[in-house]
Amino acid sequence: MAFTRTVRVLGATALTGALILAAAPSASADQTRSDQWALDALQAKDAWQVSKGKGVTVAVIDDGVNAEHQDLEGNVLEGKDFWDGDNDPSPASGDDHGTAMASLIAAHGHGAGATDGVIGLAPEAKILPIRWDMQGEAGFADEIRYAVDHGASIINISVSNHLDLPEDREAVTYALTHDVLITVAAGNEGVNRIDFPAKYPGVLTVGGVDENGVVWSKSNSGPEVLLTAPATRIVSASSPGNALRRGTGTSDATALVSGAAALLRSKFPDLTAGQIANRLTKSAVLPASAKGLSLPDEKYGYGEIRPLAALTEDIPAGSKYGPLKAPTSAPASASPSAAPSAGGKSDADYAAEAEQADQKQTLFLVVAGVIALAVLALVVFLIVKRSRRDKNNHGGPGGPGGYPQYGQQPVPPQQYPYQQQPVPPQQNPYQQPPTPPHGQWPPQQ
Repeated sequence: MAFTRTVRVLGATALTGALILAAAPSASADQTRSDQWALDALQAKDAWQVSKGKGVTVAVIDDGVNAEHQDLEGNVLEGKDFWDGDNDPSPASGDDHGTAMASLIAAHGHGAGATDGVIGLAPEAKILPIRWDMQGEAGFADEIRYAVDHGASIINISVSNHLDLPEDREAVTYALTHDVLITVAAGNEGVNRIDFPAKYPGVLTVGGVDENGVVWSKSNSGPEVLLTAPATRIVSASSPGNALRRGTGTSDATALVSGAAALLRSKFPDLTAGQIANRLTKSAVLPASAKGLSLPDEKYGYGEIRPLAALTEDIPAGSKYGPLKAPTSAPASASPSAAPSAGGKSDADYAAEAEQADQKQTLFLVVAGVIALAVLALVVFLIVKRSRRDKNNHGGPGGPGGYPQYGQQPVPPQQYPYQQQPVPPQQNPYQQPPTPPHGQWPPQQ
């Protein structure tokens, strides 16, 4: 059964590239760490002087995690098994992919000074293990929502399938609106096509590069790719026991990006998921052979991650969603939560800020309206006052005793075509004295 399930997952666009069983548990520290070439390429030791991912929880949605592995023990939280429906997300016999991903993110090594075994890019982060239900046409919706609701600020999905499910799209939006960053593998078929959930707006899709920083030949490409990371000959923890493995694929690259994101979320807890992605993309680099590409490139995205630069360079925070494609609308199930996420501000915080902004805008419009009415009233007052002054000084327009204005000659009343001639009082005892016609002003030049 385990073998059948593993084959099925590998066929669903690949958990990883070719897997080669590698070092035994007794492998020397020097050999194991020297084989972890990706750590040197990513300047991990220097980055650890700034952050080790403390206080950050990374959910790993995969085939389970071996929480008893000596390089992971103590860094794996209680999780959930959506395959068997219980709270034990341990992998089945023969499954070690999820354990490998978890170790690349948060393994801490073992032995004196933790110099033996595998160490992850964020060794002080915690792993929330979630065993994916791969039966039938299952997607990732329940697993993603569980991760969001149980404190993860980063979700690593190094698995994929061909199914575009509405509930998965909504779950991705749910995560993003709750300030949770989802990193997803681009796939290992070497084609210009991205599968799901890597294709959904709001996720951070990751491709792979080799030891020279050049895109790995089997890394899938497409406009969804935003970053790359080391993907070839990656040493990691395995299962059962304390075994190690060596693997190749965008799965490993994705786990390393999740580790880098954990370093950033620990260092910058107030940044949103999109702003964390922004620091990663703004500090990424291309190999010399790819210089001059229009970014984001369909193979490289914005380039290979540089965790140290992302931690230390002066990079503006940017917009809430950063380089991530913002969801067009949030589903009803993604209503704001009053509790802050593990990564920073909660949706309630953003809602409050938006409400304050609306109130300020409303107040501005009210004040502007009052000022406009006051100005209009002043103009009308001046016009009326001017009119009355002119009438008092000149006897009204066209009336007897009028004086020329602005150099004009007085115009006899009869020259106004609509002005009536006065009628002698004795002809009509009820007629009032003649009144100048309404709206008439001194003739203009």
